[in-house]
Amino acid sequence: MTPESLIRTVEDFLVCARDAVIIEDGAVVFDLAQSKYSISGERNKCLLHLWSTERNFVRRVLEAEVKNEILRLAVQRMGQAKPTKLEICRERDRRTPTAKRAARMAYQPTLQRVLQRQFPGCTVDRLSTAMDLERSFGPVYARGLLRRGQSAFAVLGVNGQESQGSIDAALTFGILWLDACRIAKAGKFVVEGLKLFLPAGASALTRERMAHLNGEAAKWHLYELEERGDNFKEMDVSDCGNVATRLVHSTDESVTLARFTSAISQVRELMSEAEVAILSPAEIAFRCYGLEFARARLKHKPGSFQSTPEIVFGLGAQERILSDANSAAFMQLVRSIGEVRHASGPRDHPLWRLHPERWLESLVVRDVAPLDERLDLGCLYSQVPAFSASDRAMIDVLTITRDARLAVVELKADEDIHLPLQGLDYWARVAWHHTRGEFQRFGYFPGRELCPDKPLLVLVAPALHVHPATDTLLHYISPEIDWLLLGIDERWREGVRVVFRKRPVRNVQITKAG
Repeated sequence: MTPESLIRTVEDFLVCARDAVIIEDGAVVFDLAQSKYSISGERNKCLLHLWSTERNFVRRVLEAEVKNEILRLAVQRMGQAKPTKLEICRERDRRTPTAKRAARMAYQPTLQRVLQRQFPGCTVDRLSTAMDLERSFGPVYARGLLRRGQSAFAVLGVNGQESQGSIDAALTFGILWLDACRIAKAGKFVVEGLKLFLPAGASALTRERMAHLNGEAAKWHLYELEERGDNFKEMDVSDCGNVATRLVHSTDESVTLARFTSAISQVRELMSEAEVAILSPAEIAFRCYGLEFARARLKHKPGSFQSTPEIVFGLGAQERILSDANSAAFMQLVRSIGEVRHASGPRDHPLWRLHPERWLESLVVRDVAPLDERLDLGCLYSQVPAFSASDRAMIDVLTITRDARLAVVELKADEDIHLPLQGLDYWARVAWHHTRGEFQRFGYFPGRELCPDKPLLVLVAPALHVHPATDTLLHYISPEIDWLLLGIDERWREGVRVVFRKRPVRNVQITKAG
C-alpha cells in the first residue's frame, strides 16, 4: 500500500471510531475517548502520532487491514528496524465470541448456587441467556424467576467480565424482564419485583438509578456478587439524596468570545455559519451542525506568562495544529464539511451521517421553542458536564421553563432502548445540584431566580425511532419525576417538529401535536 492509501485507510477507520482502544503488545496503550492522534505523510511515510496525558508515541505504518471491526497495523517504532503489530479496536470488549460465551455459561451455575443457598425455601427457575429479539433480551444477562408460594421475584444477573457499559445497562433489561414475567405469570402468582445481581464494585450508577424508580410499582433489590467466593451483599437503594456528582462553573461567554475574536474571524471566513461552542474560559470549539472540526485554545508563549490562541483541527480524536504548512488541508476539510453537512446533503456520505445527535442538538440549541411552548428561549446551556461516580457524561440541553423551572432535555437521533434511564441519570444529577442551590451559585441562569420545583425531564427522539420498550420503562420511573416524551418528525434536519407527545398517565393522556 502507498503512504496515501495507508493514510486514507487509517483516517476512514478512526473518524467513525471515537471510542476505540489502541492495543500494542497485548496491552491497551490509548483510549481515544481520552486521547488524540494525528496522521501525516512526511517524507513519503505514513506516520501515526498518538498522545494523552500519560504517554506520547509515533509509529510508522507499513501495512493496514480491517477485519471484524479491528484495524490491524504493521508498524515500525522510531529507531527500530523490526516491525511490530498495533491493533485499533472499535469495540472495547476484545474477547472472542467463544470467550464471551464461556464466561456467560460459567456465570449461570454460580448465580444459581447463590440463589438456592441464600434464599432457602424458594424455587429457582433454571436461568437462561437465550436470545429473545422480540423482547430485546440477549445473551449478556442471565435471567430467571425466584418463587415462594404465590409470590415471586424476577432475577437478572451479569458477570464481571462484561464491559461497564453492559453492567450499567442491566437495570434497563431487568425492568423489561420483570414486566415480561408479570405478563407471562398473570393469574398464576404475583411477581413482586426485581432482584438484580451486578459484579462487586460496579453498582454505583445502577444504585443511583434505582433510587428514582417507582417503589409502589415494584420492589427493587440490588446485590453485588463476588463470583469467586459466591459471596454477595445487598446494596441500599432507598437513599436518593447521596448522588456522587459535581458541577463545573459556568463560563462567562462574552469574555471568552472576546478572547478568541481573531480565531473566530479566521474560521468564519471559511465557513460563515460555523457554530461556536464555549468549552472553558481557555477553549472554544467550531462545529457545523454539531460536527466539531476545529478548536481554538490558549497556549503559553515560551519564556513569558502570556498566552496566545492557537487553532487545532481534525475530526474526532484527530488533531493538528493549524500552520502555514497545513492551512490548505484545513481549508479542504472545512470546504468538504460545508458541501456535505446540510439537510439536503448526500445521505450516504460519512460527514453527513456522523454524530446525528449532535446535529439534532444544534437545531434545538438554535430554537428550543418547537419542543414545548413552556421552554424559555433565552436561557439554555448545551453539553453541560455531568460528573458522577462511574462516568463523565454530558447533559444534551439544560434550560428552564418560562416560570423558571429547570428542564433537562435528553436527545436521541436513533432508536435507543436506554433513553428513559439515561435521561433519569441526568435528571437525578440536576435535581441534586438544584436542591443545594448550586446552579445559581456556579453562575448558571444569571438574573433568574429558579423555581424550587423538581426539574422537568424532556425525552426527544424521531417518532419512528422511539424504542418500543420506552413506555414500559417510563411506567416504572418514580411518579415524583415529571417527564415528557416527544416524538419528532423523521425529517428533523429540515426543521424540528413535534408529531406526538406523551406525559405520565396521572397527568395527561397522549395528545397529537398540531
